[in-house]
Amino acid sequence: MFDLIIVGSGPAGLTASIYASRYKLNNVVIGKVLGGTITLAHKIENFPGFKAIAGLELAEKMGEQVKALGAEIILDEVTKIEQREGDFKVFVQSGKNLVSKALIVATGTERRKLGVPGEQEYLGRGVSYCTTCDAPFFRGKTVALIGGSNAAVSGAIHAAGFAAKVYIIYRREQLRAEPIWVEEALKNPQIEVIYNTNVTEVLGDQAKVTGVKLDKPYHGKDTLALDGVFVEIGGVPLSSLLQKMGVKVTAAGHIDVDKQMRTNLEGLFVAGDFTDESVVLQQGILACAQGAVAAFAAFKYLKGSPTPSPA
Repeated sequence: MFDLIIVGSGPAGLTASIYASRYKLNNVVIGKVLGGTITLAHKIENFPGFKAIAGLELAEKMGEQVKALGAEIILDEVTKIEQREGDFKVFVQSGKNLVSKALIVATGTERRKLGVPGEQEYLGRGVSYCTTCDAPFFRGKTVALIGGSNAAVSGAIHAAGFAAKVYIIYRREQLRAEPIWVEEALKNPQIEVIYNTNVTEVLGDQAKVTGVKLDKPYHGKDTLALDGVFVEIGGVPLSSLLQKMGVKVTAAGHIDVDKQMRTNLEGLFVAGDFTDESVVLQQGILACAQGAVAAFAAFKYLKGSPTPSPA
């Protein structure tokens, strides 16, 4: 029996554990990957305390701090959560089930798919959702980043360190990444932006990607020859576990929370990118802040003095 189980091993979950341990709560973190999606960021320049740091390195530092404070990190997949007589039972894929008095869920989001022909077929054969992981495989080749957010633009900059040519294909007329990323990308001679355009199909020769089909001609052609395609078009909230429990969600699937990161189920708190408080800005620093708030609210709940409901 734990005081607190934290489902999700990204910045929100790891920060929640750090605060929970300092509150002397017996807690455990469960997640598939240490650091979650932040590990896919090749360089982070807006996290306080670091001029620049790789997402994987930042995740490792957070994990070390969690363990140093006495909490355990279990790398496993949670398959089901049940609330029984006020306690929470968490089922994991390996069969090791855990029980706690309070629960924080911080499962975040998963990469959104294009949903076009060829995307699934060529996954791992030229289609990727991680420039940090796969850009080195395209040294001297031509690739495209699909999207216009921070992840897409910074990913293009990273890919340009390996590929000979990098296209950014974006459906709008202006990139929406932070100005510092946009400025760096636009001044890079290896990067070319194709605006107001969608990819309608990933093309290949059965063995690997050979290009993409566009919904409007570019330089007179509706196809673009490529060796690789990186998809960076945002994330989908991983809220299905909580929806099955009756937790309230928005129409888009984000968890409905109050300012103390409480859900409509007593003793269940959430934090991170899949909350409705993160819709405006999905950043690691915000996830950490929400994790800290959730841990404090869980502490007050377990001590019998829950934080007051907002007016």
